[in-house]
Amino acid sequence: MRTERQRSKHVLIKLQGRRYHKFAVGRTDNSHGLLIAVGFLLLNLHVLPEAEGKVRGLPHYMTSDVKEVAGKSFDYIVVGGGTTACPLAATLSENFSVLLVERGGSPFGNPLVTDKSYYGLSLVQTDEYTSLAQSFVSKDRVQNYRGRVLGGSSAINGGFYSRASKDFIKRARWDEELVKQAYEWVESKLVFVPELTSWQTVVELGLLESGILPNNAYNLEHIEGTKVGGTMFDQCGKRHTSADLLEEGNPNNIIVLLNATVNNIIFCNNGKGNESRACGIRFSKSDGSPNHIHEAYLSKPKKDSSTWGDVILSAGALGSPQILLLSGIGPHEHLKDFNIPITVDLKEVGQGVQDNPAIAVFFDTMPQKRLPEPPEVVGIADNFRVIIEAGVILINLNASRMRITAKMAFPASQGKLELNNTDPRRNPSVEFNYLAKEKDLEQCVKMVRLLHRVTKSESVSLFLGIKSKPQENLMPRASSDKELRKLCKNNVRTYYHYHGGCAVGSVVGEDYRVYGVEGLRVIDGSTFRESPGTNPMATLLMLGRYQGIKILEQIKETSG
Repeated sequence: MRTERQRSKHVLIKLQGRRYHKFAVGRTDNSHGLLIAVGFLLLNLHVLPEAEGKVRGLPHYMTSDVKEVAGKSFDYIVVGGGTTACPLAATLSENFSVLLVERGGSPFGNPLVTDKSYYGLSLVQTDEYTSLAQSFVSKDRVQNYRGRVLGGSSAINGGFYSRASKDFIKRARWDEELVKQAYEWVESKLVFVPELTSWQTVVELGLLESGILPNNAYNLEHIEGTKVGGTMFDQCGKRHTSADLLEEGNPNNIIVLLNATVNNIIFCNNGKGNESRACGIRFSKSDGSPNHIHEAYLSKPKKDSSTWGDVILSAGALGSPQILLLSGIGPHEHLKDFNIPITVDLKEVGQGVQDNPAIAVFFDTMPQKRLPEPPEVVGIADNFRVIIEAGVILINLNASRMRITAKMAFPASQGKLELNNTDPRRNPSVEFNYLAKEKDLEQCVKMVRLLHRVTKSESVSLFLGIKSKPQENLMPRASSDKELRKLCKNNVRTYYHYHGGCAVGSVVGEDYRVYGVEGLRVIDGSTFRESPGTNPMATLLMLGRYQGIKILEQIKETSG
């Protein structure tokens, strides 16, 4: 077996001339000092909501004081301050007054968000009501997370940026030129070219050696083969999030209320029969009692206009259907169980939720003290059905593990989301039904075989010192389909790309307006029927800008 120096030299020969490579392959980063520092950081940086009122060091339009908002009216109210919500609110503020309500705090100045060296720590340090990430376990017994901070999951994820496929955009019936402009608007402000680490470079070679071709180098498009994607981490290792896009709005037209949770939507009669109109929201402090309620309202149309604004739910694939249900929009029988008055008997709310099943191979027989490392390279294979990435993830405050993970891009299995209770701060009940369909099990078997090829590739084997095949405890030598099906069922995990529950065509129309009521839209990943591209973040960012422009155009056409 080659020594560490020999393994490094061998792979370095293959890497010569590659502009991404900056580090000696085979080096194990000694991050013991960093992880000790992390302990002190978490002891001294207790992530609680900001003190009530204006938050020091933040723009004047951000506040945690509910009294500054309670009783006031706005042209648009955006519920949720996540990946889609921030570009949406910034765009609408160009012409209208906007209230954005975020249940979490600010990401600015928080090293758990901004510092690449602390990537993943926000998933380790969670609590019920105040942490940056809120953990939940689906009824499938798979651990998962959702963002609870301004910027949403763009503030806690791996920062991998890749657009949706051309086919996805066509199926969504979006204006392709406007989509392109919206992507470019986001990219000019948030997206950077990564400098690959040793592990990322080796995985890139391993993907190519496994036949995931062609080599597409650095590319933001969703195309088959191996490529380097964009990253939200800049060259100094600082993360940028969707919250940064609020700076592009009109600061005189926007108020961002932090640490406030929306309980439900206020409806009033629109004077057109039995149909209701959304006319405001009820909310409470996230760290207070959900029974201590405040209200904010939509502004009435000006004298020279008959056009109302909207309440727009952008609270994510769990939050948006949950708020609809708490507002009386959903299946009648389910709402009756919680004594929630019916606004619209809309049976599809919460139905059809999906998560992409994933299988991971860990390459440490024991956890190590390595720096955490987000994915920067991806393999897109099997006619876009399989997506493979790698990284180094923290498993606790003192250790990390190296892994390669494969994701099923188009699962057939679907689940549902329902209420557990009427407290909006707590997670709803969700079941994704991973691998419930036979088609998904068959695809998982193919996915595992491809993952096995990558782990056995020459570059990965040499880097890890296992030469010819993965060790038995890394990838069991299951040769039959029956054994691999069992492996899939026992080891399925999430890629954190869950979506659905308010799908276009079932809960909202193509204009993202909720069926059966006026003045209410849903614009976020809950409207998707599939996860776009390698990672949905890019398309969710684009969607906020895109739909903001579409709304501005609609108002302009209506007014004359």
